[in-house]
Amino acid sequence: MLQATPLTEGWILRTSDGMADALPASVPGCVHTDLLAAGVIPDPFLGRNETDVAWVGRRDWTYETDLRTGSDHERTDLVFEGLDTVAEVLLDGRVLGRTRNMHRSYRFDVTGRSGRLSVRFLSAYAEAEAVRGALGERPAAYDEPFQYVRKMACSFGWDWGPTLVTAGMWRPVRLEQWSTARIARVRPLVTVEQGVGVVELAVDVERTRVAEPLTVEATVAGERVRAAVDGTRGVVRLEVAAPRLWWPRGYGEQPLYDVELTLLHGDSALDVWRRRVGFRSVELDRSADEHGTGFTFAVNGERLFARGVNWIPDDVFPSRITRERYRERLTQAADAGVDLVRVWGGGIYESADFYDVCDELGLLVWQDFPFACAAYPEEQPLRGEVEAEARENVVRLMPHPSLVLWNGNNENLWGFRDWGWEERLAGASWGEGYYLGVLPRVVAELDPTRPYTAGSPWSGSWDHHPNDPAHGTHHSWEVWNREDYAAYRREVPRFMAEFGWQAPPALATLRRALPGEELAADSPGMLHHQKADDGNGKLRRGLERHFGYPDGDFDRWHYLTQVNQARAVATGIEHWRANWPVCAGTVLWQLNDCWPVTSWAAIDGDGREKPLYHELRRLYADRLLTVQGRVLAVVNQGAEAWAGVARLRRMTVAGAVLGEAEVEFAAGARAVARVDVPEALLPAGPAEFLVADADGVRASHFPAPDREIPYPRPEFDVTVAPDGSVTVAARGLVRDLLLQADRLHPDARADRGLVTLLPGEQVTIGVSGWKTPDTDAARAALYCMEPSR
Repeated sequence: MLQATPLTEGWILRTSDGMADALPASVPGCVHTDLLAAGVIPDPFLGRNETDVAWVGRRDWTYETDLRTGSDHERTDLVFEGLDTVAEVLLDGRVLGRTRNMHRSYRFDVTGRSGRLSVRFLSAYAEAEAVRGALGERPAAYDEPFQYVRKMACSFGWDWGPTLVTAGMWRPVRLEQWSTARIARVRPLVTVEQGVGVVELAVDVERTRVAEPLTVEATVAGERVRAAVDGTRGVVRLEVAAPRLWWPRGYGEQPLYDVELTLLHGDSALDVWRRRVGFRSVELDRSADEHGTGFTFAVNGERLFARGVNWIPDDVFPSRITRERYRERLTQAADAGVDLVRVWGGGIYESADFYDVCDELGLLVWQDFPFACAAYPEEQPLRGEVEAEARENVVRLMPHPSLVLWNGNNENLWGFRDWGWEERLAGASWGEGYYLGVLPRVVAELDPTRPYTAGSPWSGSWDHHPNDPAHGTHHSWEVWNREDYAAYRREVPRFMAEFGWQAPPALATLRRALPGEELAADSPGMLHHQKADDGNGKLRRGLERHFGYPDGDFDRWHYLTQVNQARAVATGIEHWRANWPVCAGTVLWQLNDCWPVTSWAAIDGDGREKPLYHELRRLYADRLLTVQGRVLAVVNQGAEAWAGVARLRRMTVAGAVLGEAEVEFAAGARAVARVDVPEALLPAGPAEFLVADADGVRASHFPAPDREIPYPRPEFDVTVAPDGSVTVAARGLVRDLLLQADRLHPDARADRGLVTLLPGEQVTIGVSGWKTPDTDAARAALYCMEPSR
């Protein structure tokens, strides 16, 4: 049987210029984390240390250890699951091989050889600049040369991320020792055919002895099948009668089946491959209709409105992301009502742990190939690397039922058409051949069970503008960059794949990241941890459209920017969900952050939930009420019909009820009902608003910007229970009440975000991690809308 031995011990790190003695190294890991552990560099996440460690990405680095390969097996392989990125692998000074792709694994024959193992990493900058010099300049959204090397693009910085260009063995390293033959690759096709679950395993075998007869035996759900290996290939087909179907969360359960395939020589097991699979079908309806060209997911024949989030690498140093951290972050997504996670193209193909958790939680995965916001050369050495990485990762990720879409790139087709690239390229290659040629061919050959789309945004062909909202996927960034978020209501895209609004992270996150700094919107550390072009200017203009700008009051600025983020996203999602099935999904930019930063994320770089996160729980719930102009939209994504009576009240901010009515509604399963609001209940001015309630679901509609609303001074009573829960009882209107739990203790978390209370109402906010409950502290941590200053 194949024997695998992890190589995690005894590694040291050296720099090429003799800067320091050898340092102990962790594998998996990277240069930055090793230097940080040794105290050579400061934490780049704190203050402005990022700029002080920029030199690390410009150096060459070498990892070394002693390798002992003695074994009774016929063959010994040295296996690297991931090398970041440009490396030369040597054993006792003799070159085993060279690499230039972070997204691939590598295997070297070291049979009978022992000695000093060295892995020398060339600066990714040096490689990228050399390729750029050979192939010519290509345009990109950022000045860094990320498109010239097959590496996580956002390690070169992004409009939410630091520039920390890593190197190292970022995924596990091991020795594999084996005899006769081993399993080189298993390509699982999992389908449902007329109610029967089918698992077809195409097996590639590597041999040391060509003539030996081999067989493969596979099992799933009690079924067992054997097949002969013809040379180096074999195929096993198993059928499972009436399998339990895997469903997205909210639509059913997520049963997973263990599949095991064993390579046999006679009755002796040589190698084994194990995975979990789920039986389900997935289709992407892109048919034309009277509204344009659709983009609707259907799982097991059930059409769904995708409640999505965009996912970036959860740490700029991906080797630090553990299975537990994936589970925590993805569970946060599921708890917010999310059912689709898009793995964005400026990052990585995530580890198996990520997809395993998505399988278990019922989170659909949209997987970008790693191309983003740039023109990518199609010549060698990049072209061969692109196809090799695509082939490896398509097969690696195929077992996961959560994976429902392969996407060719992020914004590159749009960039070619709208960002001046076409003129600057003057006929040079830019990636179209990847997105419309190489990648769809690879997916069609290896994974025909899943749909492929050339990019996001993409209208389906060059017959339409790539970002035409009426065709395919759409990205909405004009709103954040130049307009008020009310502009989201102008369009009904077929699928909103990116949109969002910025806000700073939690106060405790800022205090940890900016130690000793007197916080202000434009303090040095705050500006350094704001990577978006004119990000603070856009935050300011966004506030000025709705509130009086709180000059000199950081706490108020912090609260209002977080309120504005939640309201902006709510404006979009409510509108688009109300227009299902024309619009078939929203994918918020973004769920998470890779470091502490002001960004579009719902969960900040320290894992703390912003108010937006809690707002998502309302926006992505199965049942949603929203007032759209003169209409109450009753959105029902549940499996059962929702019928009842909605209570509508026209009120003044002083608390008077000017009129009320009860209106009947009936929304079918996975459907939207629209009910006219009686004319007499429509607010007549900035001092009035409309409230709709049905079955514990509420919609509040304030027709005027806050700066025009004559809010009374908020009056409420606060009590704190021994368990730390905080109850707020309103004596008048209290709009957008927020308990910032991290002001009570850095470890404290609240179980809800913004809440609006009418006179006489109360809310109890659960608080965990608060060690010394105190009423005065709770009151000081509460914020809400106040009269304009």
